[in-house]
Amino acid sequence: MSQSPIVPSMQDDSVEPLRVSRREMIGLITGAFTAGPSALAIAQGAPRRGGVLKVAAPANPSSLDPATGGAGTDHVFLYTMFDTLIEWEYATLQARPGLAESWSFTDPKTMVLNLRKGVVFHDGTPFDAAAVKFNIERAKTAPRSNIKADLATVETVEATGPHQVTLKLSQPDAALPLILSDRAGMMASPKAIQALGNEHDRKPVGTGPWRLVGWSDGEKVSVTRNEKYWKAGMPYLDGIELQIIIEVNTGLRSVVAGQNDYVYFLSPQQRAIIDRSKLGANSGPTLYCVQLYMNYGRPPLNDVKVRRAINHAIDRESFVKATMAGLAEAAWTQLPSAHWAFDKSLVNAWPHNIDTAKKLLAEAGHKDGLDLNLIGYTDQRAVQRQEVLMEQLRKAGIRVKFTNGSIADMSAKFFAQNGDGLLSAWTGRPDPSLTFSLMYMKTAYFNAGKAEPAPELTAAILASRASTDLEVRKRELGKVMKIISEQALVAPLLFQLELDAHGKKVQGYKTNLLGKPKFENVWLSE
Repeated sequence: MSQSPIVPSMQDDSVEPLRVSRREMIGLITGAFTAGPSALAIAQGAPRRGGVLKVAAPANPSSLDPATGGAGTDHVFLYTMFDTLIEWEYATLQARPGLAESWSFTDPKTMVLNLRKGVVFHDGTPFDAAAVKFNIERAKTAPRSNIKADLATVETVEATGPHQVTLKLSQPDAALPLILSDRAGMMASPKAIQALGNEHDRKPVGTGPWRLVGWSDGEKVSVTRNEKYWKAGMPYLDGIELQIIIEVNTGLRSVVAGQNDYVYFLSPQQRAIIDRSKLGANSGPTLYCVQLYMNYGRPPLNDVKVRRAINHAIDRESFVKATMAGLAEAAWTQLPSAHWAFDKSLVNAWPHNIDTAKKLLAEAGHKDGLDLNLIGYTDQRAVQRQEVLMEQLRKAGIRVKFTNGSIADMSAKFFAQNGDGLLSAWTGRPDPSLTFSLMYMKTAYFNAGKAEPAPELTAAILASRASTDLEVRKRELGKVMKIISEQALVAPLLFQLELDAHGKKVQGYKTNLLGKPKFENVWLSE
């Protein structure tokens, strides 16, 4: 089995844009919840089967089909119903076996996957090489697929045995194992897709630990145990009910009141409520980056001077203080300082300078200022971020108007080429090159303008995936981030720490670097 060389550093505190270290930030958030795994295991006792976990989820899914959805918040729902070909270690994002029990690169442009036997989809059809071939080819070619860019290097997919799949690549791609641990590796039943068509968005059929009971749009997604799950003794929970509660304050109150058992994506300001209510808490570093996406495929953001002006107008330290009580990391790239590929030379790449921002706008032909139509969300935290950003940009003569709605609707609207920008988050991907290809390749879903920002960027992204050597990859990814910074293709604002709260009966939860909850290890005490 080929093991991924990617092991993010969790110990490098040498460069911190904030005034407190990463350890101090985490300590401020985690408080007394610092027991190690062995201590937690002793405190929690042996796992037991049974019970339904009730979760307060802050977003309605955009789709429950991995290939057609577009919101990073979908993953929490998808993880309950879908397994991936390759999985990842929670703390490091290092690749490990999933539905593929082993894999290898037999030559730089050939990847062979050896699949598990005896796995079945929720509808009873067998999981085999033919199913994997169907899923990957659908992801690459289906008109409604949003993950074509994930698999851009895959030229052909062949079932070279009943439980073996061979991928032929256009070029070496070291990111492919972890790409197959994300949406592209989530396997759906070919029978269900062919029978349901677009309805598979709402009636998905995977191989995961739970299967769908129903989705009441904007209200609840319910799943129940997959009795034929391939992992022995798993899952522990009979089912999960994910209640859609957009306002996280309301979601937290529902856990305090005992109406729900778990709530996630909380902000540091809510830690006091968690402690006062004597709830359990889970927290850790994540790749979750709040940022301003820019539609650089049309005026006025097709002008690099305008994009640079926006970045210079933003005071990131003040933004962190105002919106996260200072307990977050100011963002200069789309990778946090905890990540193995973080490039410290890019810290303060756009110093806050109103005069510089005004000068750049004037050079771009906007000496009297600029009007931008941005898209955002209606929840309280999103509106607060909008107000802070609007005030900061106003000082540079950039007048902003926001159009708000739900996460799913507004995200889909922007990426369908509406609006100048979107104030949202990038929730991270297991391999960093996937983040950059999904956002900046010409045909990528998250490239709203479908414009190639710079030919050298495409080449650099592909080069970052050509070697399995970690140091080589870090150097190449550094080139990618420098181009993105020089072209000011995005305005990253901050990295959020995971903070979740739960009732006392919730046991076994583990945080992960993606900051997207997985409930596979969770069980409920009596």
